Amino acid sequence: MEVGYTSSLMRLTSDEIEFIARKVVKTLVAEGKLELDSEARVVEAVVRVITDELMVEDRLNEEVREKLTEHTAEMQRMSITYTDMFKMLKKKMAKEKGIIL
Repeated sequence: MEVGYTSSLMRLTSDEIEFIARKVVKTLVAEGKLELDSEARVVEAVVRVITDELMVEDRLNEEVREKLTEHTAEMQRMSITYTDMFKMLKKKMAKEKGIIL
């Protein structure tokens, strides 16, 4: 299974994500909360879900960076730092998109 999460701030490696997914599936099966015919298929699906969720913030960060490059002159005129503007814009865009950070 080659599902990976790559980020400049790599929070979790692919192996760590797979470990977590396997642990979740095994725990749910052991507690009788999940019955399955293919553990591998379910683990793979859980890995995809975890990876997708971790990548939401990364995609938002990239979108914010792109928008900020369009407003460099404006930020200089307003004497606001890139970091401060990044934080403000990220918070605003996350709220608009319904992303919980």
